[in-house]
Amino acid sequence: MLSDLGTSTLAALVEQAADFSLVLDDRGVVSELVVGSSELKASVDQTWVGRPWAHTAIGDGRSRIEDLLAAARAAPGVPVEADITHLDVLGAELPIQYRVVSEPEQGADRVVALGRDLRPVANLRQQLLNAQQALEQDYWRLRQLETRYRMLFDMVADAILVIDAASGRILEANPRAGDLLAGGDNVIGRPFPAGFDNAGMAAVSSLLREAQAVGKGSAVGVGSANSDASFNVVASFLRQANESRFLVRLGVIGGDADALSGAGEHYLPESLRRSPDAVLLMDVDGRIEAVNKTFLDLAQLVSEEQALGYSADRWLGRTGVDLNVLLANLRQRDSVRLFATALRGELGALTDVEISACRLSEVRPPLFAFFIRDTSRRISSEHPDTLRLPRSVEQVTQRVGRVPLKELVRESTDIIEALCIEAALKLTGDNRASAAELLGLSRQSLYAKLRRYDLGGPDSDLD
Repeated sequence: MLSDLGTSTLAALVEQAADFSLVLDDRGVVSELVVGSSELKASVDQTWVGRPWAHTAIGDGRSRIEDLLAAARAAPGVPVEADITHLDVLGAELPIQYRVVSEPEQGADRVVALGRDLRPVANLRQQLLNAQQALEQDYWRLRQLETRYRMLFDMVADAILVIDAASGRILEANPRAGDLLAGGDNVIGRPFPAGFDNAGMAAVSSLLREAQAVGKGSAVGVGSANSDASFNVVASFLRQANESRFLVRLGVIGGDADALSGAGEHYLPESLRRSPDAVLLMDVDGRIEAVNKTFLDLAQLVSEEQALGYSADRWLGRTGVDLNVLLANLRQRDSVRLFATALRGELGALTDVEISACRLSEVRPPLFAFFIRDTSRRISSEHPDTLRLPRSVEQVTQRVGRVPLKELVRESTDIIEALCIEAALKLTGDNRASAAELLGLSRQSLYAKLRRYDLGGPDSDLD
């Protein structure tokens, strides 16, 4: 049936089937170009006509076109395929998939090349790659969040349980929950409530019904089945997609838990425990004896037990040297004022702080009291322009211990360079060409350094 179609009909079919078509003579020169895609009409013009087809390609496309033409002429009537990249009229890459065939009736001299625009396919591939990268980034972000959640879940001093509302079984529990409810055994998968006395079981069951009805509830003095301890129980009802969960927290009343939570309270009066500045007490070796709530917030800790007994350099100081310097000064002078450093949070937050400390000689054994103030939001009295770079050697030396030596050396070099450029501009009356010659720099190098150090005005003055 196709053999009976007229020449004009076949030409129309070819024009519609391909994004664009090329007719090449025996020398590989484009003698005719028909663009059938409306998108390609803005990228390909008639300048191809009269040029060798190989000269329109980039990269290894020229040699591939020569091989393609040779293969097509070696087998007349048999289509040969290849992907070639060109440049469009705007200079952007234009990938094309070709099917090339020589006409046997014309003595294999004339060649027809049908092209398909691969840019939509390339765009789809790029979108797929971007989607895969976004999914991978989300995956690792969720992994990090889960790791932090697990760490906090295990570090909390209270017992925490996640209960499936439909089955009433424990889905997740931290180690403290197993200690309180099952004597150290694993409680995951067990029905809840469990581990309470008879009255406690009834109270917790009523509490769960209340939480499901109003979202949250609490019960005080719930008795344990394994010991004489009693609990404060708080339950919250959560919905996650088509599933429902209870989040239950158990706090021990009296006993060892209260002794732990009250550790160090005789050192800190209530006024210091509620102080807006962080307060901590440590022994002469730097081990923490007591902290207030503000320190827990800055250090991203949940309870005081997570800090007691640990060395303070776990959180204080940009380097491990800061705490040693503070302790050495306290042993010699009994007090330190306005020591600038940083406090590192358990989850990675870094807060600029200012420390004043004193020695408590009347306490046996002696202790050091640290008063830590958050200075990250303090408004500096310096002009904002002076904050971009230290302006003197004194300012650089004041940063010793806060930043690495390599960075201090780089800042010192930048100071000298900026001051020399300012002096050259002043000597030449702000003539940048003369200043560049005076400094032994090219104009482009001088303009780059002016932008880097934010010196002078706009770059329009080229004299």
